[in-house]
Amino acid sequence: MARITLLTDFGTQDGYVGAMKGVIASIIPGAVVDDVSHGVVPGDVKGAALVLGRYWSLYPTGTVHVVVVDPGVGTARRALAVEADRRFLVAPDNGVLSWVFEEADALRMVEITRPEYMRPWPSHTFHGRDVFAPAASFLARGLHLSRLGPVVDDPVRITEPELELEEGAIVGRVVSMDRFGNLVTNLDGGRLEEAEGVEVGGRTIPVVKTYGEGKPREVVALMNSDGRLEVAARDTSAAELLNAGVGTPVRVRFRRHRVGPAGTEMAPA
Repeated sequence: MARITLLTDFGTQDGYVGAMKGVIASIIPGAVVDDVSHGVVPGDVKGAALVLGRYWSLYPTGTVHVVVVDPGVGTARRALAVEADRRFLVAPDNGVLSWVFEEADALRMVEITRPEYMRPWPSHTFHGRDVFAPAASFLARGLHLSRLGPVVDDPVRITEPELELEEGAIVGRVVSMDRFGNLVTNLDGGRLEEAEGVEVGGRTIPVVKTYGEGKPREVVALMNSDGRLEVAARDTSAAELLNAGVGTPVRVRFRRHRVGPAGTEMAPA
């Protein structure tokens, strides 16, 4: 059975999601449509990219993932259709597929340009309905990717902030914040096994393995389910307690090792 997923920043109160689902139903009746989320912060392409990275490869092969977080809708930005490890994605070419590009072993992509696979007279402000939903539906029906348009080999990619190296420490940044107020960083959570402590906003916080190890309202650091270092607080928002957000520096200090190039370990200091 055909399966399509939807990830957008549309919310659910204005009918935009319903419009996309109506187009899908008219092209491929009976397709399973999964609403992953419509609560992405409006225009937050980086946040949507991280959300997509959590689930795209967990779905069965043949699934079509639709991502519409598209502040550049109607501009010269391209509309992409991608095959990644035998799954398909349709999305704006604004970096929202960056983590898919990093993780996939096999990639092919095209620009969606063929009008017969769009709705007539596409709106300049609603490509989710007029471009992405139709393309996804035709792919779910078995259309070959190449039929949608010309090959693309230079998609837009988001790059994360560079790690900064200090004597005995490595410094990363908060790159995302979830609905619980947890701060997700660009640091490898596996490094916490060697850490003496984690510093955020001038505070040193303990390293734990689970949220429940922290005391109520205590800020802690742990490795999250994505394998990243995350700063959290039990029963409350770490972001609010620390007055922190995307871009806030997070420093990991080490007990026995100095940090070498690219975060590699060196001999004990």
